[in-house]
Amino acid sequence: MYIREDMNDSEKWNWDTKRILVKCGGFSSQLARNVSEKVDGDPLWGSRFDATNPEAVIQTHLDFLRNGADIILTNTYQSSVEGFMKYLGVTRERGVELIQKSVQLARQAKEQYLSEIGSELESALPLILGSIGPYGAYLHDGSEYSGNYVENISKEQLKAWHRTRIEICLAAGVDGLALETLPCQLEAEAVTELVLDNFPDAKFWVSMQCRDEKHLASGETFAEAALSVWRLVQSRKAENRLLGIGLNCVNPLFVTPLLSSLTKVAGSDRIPLVVYSNRGEIYDTEQGEWTGTGEEVVKFVPEWLQLGVRIVGGCCRVYPTDVLAIRTYVDGLNIKP
Repeated sequence: MYIREDMNDSEKWNWDTKRILVKCGGFSSQLARNVSEKVDGDPLWGSRFDATNPEAVIQTHLDFLRNGADIILTNTYQSSVEGFMKYLGVTRERGVELIQKSVQLARQAKEQYLSEIGSELESALPLILGSIGPYGAYLHDGSEYSGNYVENISKEQLKAWHRTRIEICLAAGVDGLALETLPCQLEAEAVTELVLDNFPDAKFWVSMQCRDEKHLASGETFAEAALSVWRLVQSRKAENRLLGIGLNCVNPLFVTPLLSSLTKVAGSDRIPLVVYSNRGEIYDTEQGEWTGTGEEVVKFVPEWLQLGVRIVGGCCRVYPTDVLAIRTYVDGLNIKP
């Protein structure tokens, strides 16, 4: 088990720290190793197991914590009250409770881990962020990897849909929000504006899904979309609330050119960056399995950190052993808060 070198009382977590933090890997990928049922292809993906196998959810969080993750995300990427009502046949009230429960399960895992390593239960690290996946994940039609639903939905409708889960996660006590796998500029702007204007105490990051070295899944330019999000943050003078802008669930080969394109248009602005890629494999929806040869994510981490990334981890098919490799590399840099 990785043993965290805890901060002392005078070094409580500061959101502006220059310390590099390691995020967990792909939650549902690891969850699939802890359950007998199929995870990929389920309309609720891993979120179903908050209701049906909470012990496996806790175990999956622990798998990452024990391998050095500073940040874990709640199992709510594909959660929504509407989705639970539709696919589990529960009431609206129970749907709300299940999102609350996901936060509670993450907190239970953190408490168990801290107890195992003999650390104070009030320790600032590890952090628990609420996973806020895109509207397309709820649709369960693959559109989170195309963003084509923006042709039929407005920014205000997107805000209304995202609000419920965000409110529940924040009320349940997450440390911040991971607004993630956003495939198009409209949704990135919508959810950023929603958090900035309605949840003034919430810390957050915004990460986007891209199809190549330049473009979002929707075909829009990543650099322009990311810069638009940054300008929204600046316009509200909310830089101290932003954990990062960046990428997730993208091929690691795309990350450096994508981030370089952003830093180029940003000029002298030092935008905080977050990256948690997948392994570069492709999920075949017809076969219901991953195809292609994956990359070892850790080998890309040095160049990402040189570009200014300060939160790094993994997404789909990135496992606890990969997180430990990233953790080991980051610790080897001996970067202090």
